[in-house]
Amino acid sequence: MASHLDLEEQEQIDELKHFWSTWGAALTWALVAVLLAYSAWTGWQFWQRKQAAQASVLYETVERAVLSQDQALLTRALADMQDKFARATYTHHASLMGARFFSEHQAVDAAQKNLLWVKEHAADEGLIALARLRLSALAMESKKWDQAREWLLKPFPKAFEPLSMDRLGDIDLQEKKIEEAKTHFQQAWSSMPERDEYRQLIEVKLASLGVDVRALDLDLVKTKEKKE
Repeated sequence: MASHLDLEEQEQIDELKHFWSTWGAALTWALVAVLLAYSAWTGWQFWQRKQAAQASVLYETVERAVLSQDQALLTRALADMQDKFARATYTHHASLMGARFFSEHQAVDAAQKNLLWVKEHAADEGLIALARLRLSALAMESKKWDQAREWLLKPFPKAFEPLSMDRLGDIDLQEKKIEEAKTHFQQAWSSMPERDEYRQLIEVKLASLGVDVRALDLDLVKTKEKKE
């Protein structure tokens, strides 16, 4: 009986040796790969947290520069953030804040530079959309209508589509393209929530162009009923 058990144990040991000789190296490398991946992931998480913490300190400097209207400090802080923490969300928001400050203080080139930086480096589609809308506004202020339109023609995230349509309508008005303006304002108005305060502003624009908003509202209701 004992010899029978010894034989079974020996067979199991032999099978284990055979399995290990066949697959041992591959299993070892697979384990090493998993451990390396985990180590890289934890290292990346630590690096990101460290980057965010450091970027938040500079973000406070940007806020302080804006409040004190210190343009030189703002320029240095933004350049530092963009150079060292290009991937940090703090940097993207700080660049939008800085662009707004520069725009309000007639530093158009600096405003455009920071908006373009956000457009190229931000991962958030909403931040990129904001940058494009503000770039179009800067172009409109300089009466560069074609350039302003160019920033608006590529697709926007759905939440920003009404704003882009409204802006296109404004450009149409400046270029005396009344029918195109009506179309863009109607598209903006139709795609906005009924209680959105901005929608009332578009209603004023449509009314000034002789468009009956009540008729548009009725058409919109009929369209919804057909879809249902």
